[in-house]
Amino acid sequence: MSVAEDWLAAWATEGGFAECCTADVSYEDPLTTVPLTGAAQLDGHAAQLRRALPDLAIARTAPVLDGDGHGCIPWKLTGTQDGELGPLPPTEKRLELHGLHYLELRDGRISRARGFFDLYEGAMQLGLLPQRGGLGEAALLMLRGFGLTRP
Repeated sequence: MSVAEDWLAAWATEGGFAECCTADVSYEDPLTTVPLTGAAQLDGHAAQLRRALPDLAIARTAPVLDGDGHGCIPWKLTGTQDGELGPLPPTEKRLELHGLHYLELRDGRISRARGFFDLYEGAMQLGLLPQRGGLGEAALLMLRGFGLTRP
């Protein structure tokens, strides 16, 4: 298995990050408030996601870009939010997000990873935020100080 395959499999497997990451791996994504350090913290983050989305699936959507100690894995996450996600109670809504993980490698293992995905898109799919282009989105932008614009 490649490091990319091990990484994606680790999201679905408890303890899987120790197989593909360095002991001091650093990780962050839009759901983390501070960078996570070590495979145990990363496993805890993934476990919370697996509890929230018991049918979680994450799959590569394009070839992995790699070279010179770096890699990029494009992926798609799917699942139904049947469990709590942080303070968010179950919504029982289906989630489908596209994103990518940018990786730094050391000695063939992942030493740093950053996840990128559209958090607003996920919140819309879970029914937490209004759809783009409507009056609800314009009202949110106004409240954030961006001014009211016509949808």
